[in-house]
Amino acid sequence: MDTKQKRIRVLMFPWLAQGHISPFLELAKKPTNRNLYVYFCSTAVNLDSIKPKISPNHSLSIQFIELKLPLLPQLPSYYQTTKGLPPHLMNTLVKAVDMSRDGFATILKTLDPDLFIYDLFQPWAPTLASSLNIPAILFYTASVAAASFTFHAWKNLKREEFPFPEFYINDCFMPIKSSRNEFGRTPPVSSSKERILLCLGYSSDIILVKSFRELEGKYMDYLSILLNKKIVPTGPLVRDASEEHHENEKETLEWLTKKRKASTVFVSFGSEYYLSNKEREAIAEGLELSRVYFIWVLRFPVGDEDKPKFDEALPEGYLERIGERELMVEDWAPQAKILQQSSIGGFVSHCGRSSVTESL
Repeated sequence: MDTKQKRIRVLMFPWLAQGHISPFLELAKKPTNRNLYVYFCSTAVNLDSIKPKISPNHSLSIQFIELKLPLLPQLPSYYQTTKGLPPHLMNTLVKAVDMSRDGFATILKTLDPDLFIYDLFQPWAPTLASSLNIPAILFYTASVAAASFTFHAWKNLKREEFPFPEFYINDCFMPIKSSRNEFGRTPPVSSSKERILLCLGYSSDIILVKSFRELEGKYMDYLSILLNKKIVPTGPLVRDASEEHHENEKETLEWLTKKRKASTVFVSFGSEYYLSNKEREAIAEGLELSRVYFIWVLRFPVGDEDKPKFDEALPEGYLERIGERELMVEDWAPQAKILQQSSIGGFVSHCGRSSVTESL
C-alpha cells in the first residue's frame, strides 16, 4: 500500500485573522513525524503571507488549500483577511465567509479528510463535516482562563461566584461596549455569542486549547466540567524566531544589541489593532516621559486614504525631542527575535495570546 494512503489526513480551517492563523500553522507543523498530512485552508491573501514561513521539511506534510470568497464591491481580495482590514468592513468579511459555505463544502467532499479542525466563528463548518461523517474538533486559540470565566457567566443562571477569586473584572470595565467580546477579536455581529456557543457544542468530545497545564490547568478542568468535553492542551505553540525574516530586521536587531541589559521597551499592539490619534499621542507622551529606549511599531489599515505620513502621525517635533532613544518601525517588526534580546526589559502590548506566550 502507498505510504501516503496510510497517513491520517487533517483539514485545518482557522478564522481569517493572524492571531488565529499563526497558532493553527504552528499546530500544523508539529506532527511531521506522526504520519499526519495537513490541508491548511484560508484565503489567497493569507496563504501568500504564510507560505514563505514553511520550511522544505514542513512542506512535505502541509498542503495549502485556497478558500474562494464571493467577490463583493467593498471587499477586494486584499481585504479577505482581518490584517489591514478597516474595522467598518469586519461585518462584510464575516458575511463573505458565510457566503463561501458551498465552496467549502466542495473542499470537504473533495479532500474527504479523516479529521477536521476548525475555529470559533464558523459554526456551519463543523455541521458540514458532520453531514459527511468527518469528525470535527474545535481548536480554541485564546486564554482558557478567560473562556472558563466567560462561559461560567453565560451558563450560570444562579449567579454563583466564579470559583477562582483571583480572576475577576473590575466594575469600571463592566459592561464593555466594544467590537471585541470576552473571547478576543471576534466578528462584531449580533450573533457572536450564538456562534461561539454553537462552535463549542459541535466539537466532537474534545476541544484543543493553545495552552499548557502548568499555566491554566485548573481553568482547563473547570471548562471541561462546564462544556462536558475533554480539554486537550497543545502547548504554547510559540513560533520559531529563526523562521521570521524581514528586510528591516537587521537594522532593528543591530540597534538592540548596542543597548544595555533590560534598558529598552518594545511597544506593539498586534497586527490588527490601529491606534486612534488620541491613543498615539498618549503613548508617545508616556514614552517621552519614561526616558527609556524604545522600539515602537506603528500600523495603519491597508488602503486607508486618510493614513497620515509616518512623522505626521506623531506629535509635532516628537522625533527631534526623543533623539536616539527611539527606533520607530512601520507595520511589522520581528517580534519573536526582539523579545529574545537581553536589552528588552518590558513589552507594552495589546496582550494578544501569541504575544503573551512569546513574552513568557
